[in-house]
Amino acid sequence: MTSTADFLKPSGRGALVIDGKIAAAGVIEENRRNTQALIARGVKPGLAVVLVGDDPASGVYVRSKSRMAEQLGFHSVQHNLPADVAQADLNALIGRLNADPAIHGILVQLPLPKGLDTADALERIDPRKDVDGIHPVNAGLLATGAADRALVPCTPFGSMRLIEATCAALGRKVEGAEAIVIGRSNLMGKPMAQLLLAANATVTMAHSRTRDLAGVVRRAEIVVAAVGQPEMVRGDWIREGAIVIDVGINRVPTADGKYRLTGDVAFEEAVARAAAVTPAPGGVGQMTVPLLMANTIEAARRAAA
Repeated sequence: MTSTADFLKPSGRGALVIDGKIAAAGVIEENRRNTQALIARGVKPGLAVVLVGDDPASGVYVRSKSRMAEQLGFHSVQHNLPADVAQADLNALIGRLNADPAIHGILVQLPLPKGLDTADALERIDPRKDVDGIHPVNAGLLATGAADRALVPCTPFGSMRLIEATCAALGRKVEGAEAIVIGRSNLMGKPMAQLLLAANATVTMAHSRTRDLAGVVRRAEIVVAAVGQPEMVRGDWIREGAIVIDVGINRVPTADGKYRLTGDVAFEEAVARAAAVTPAPGGVGQMTVPLLMANTIEAARRAAA
């Protein structure tokens, strides 16, 4: 992905900091090479993004995805639908994109406005074009050990890339390591556990109701926190020398009436014990859009095979 000196930064307080922006730059460069190779074969990766309504945060995310697709040389299209669009019209658009051979990836930006059936829409996406990796077919392939045939959700995919690169840089292996995933969501926790299992780690799935969660976390050489609770994982929960991947991004009010962003891990405490830790923000989140592009490239490659 990148060299050790690039994406692992000294914290000055013990742990190395896993710089997601630098790691993501390596993925973007990889995407650029792979895109050029496909275009040289006459295949231009195509990504369609569907935005329903005018939610400002969704608009920002969609623009960032479309912009990166264009920068890589994709065929990039964006469909903007009103918030009161009928379910039948949204479903019909997905059907047209499924049938369009120039489109290899379809992304419906979430959340959808109230009144729309999210599951109905997402399950209509051709699993081969499901670059978000959330269709039940892709989830099933991953769960049954066929990750090489699945399109994997981008956030766990990015977390796994960081884990593998950090282990390699530290002279370790994921295989045989004791790992814990805190959080059991369909989008993050469950696919993350499946990826770690596929790499032959010994995996514990934990969550906010796990008995003696701190004690369970202390056993782990690899910790992935994705529970959505600000600074829930304390420094004294971390095993000495562990690799810590913090997926959470939480808004915490401050005394001046504003807010600060923080992860699920108490970062300043964790750096005193961990071998390497991701900041939040600035860690895993940086990997998400580049790996969405990687999934689109892979979908295009499979379609052309």
